[in-house]
Amino acid sequence: MTCVTRSRVPVARSTDAASRAEFVPYGPGYAGIRTAAESGEDEAGGLRLAEAADVSRGGPFVLLFSADLDATLAAVQSAGGQVVEGPYEFPGGRRFHFLDPSGNELGVWATS
Repeated sequence: MTCVTRSRVPVARSTDAASRAEFVPYGPGYAGIRTAAESGEDEAGGLRLAEAADVSRGGPFVLLFSADLDATLAAVQSAGGQVVEGPYEFPGGRRFHFLDPSGNELGVWATS
């Protein structure tokens, strides 16, 4: 059975929201995103800045918080996760990226 899913994208609303975001550059490959809801140093998320041909893993990127990054790193590795970046320092703390057994890329961060 073939299923076709139709979705609607509210383009005007999405572009209006994006136009109000402030992008905070952290070097040539990454920018933080701050909106009116965030104040001070808080950011809503981040954006990897890469040419489409340079992105090899692709897909949505979920970044999770951990109170103990080293313990979470060990748990990810023992559960079969493949660490693909880090741990490394970034504005706000440390983080690492890993692939789950299905190949989805996720990240975990902790404050310094």
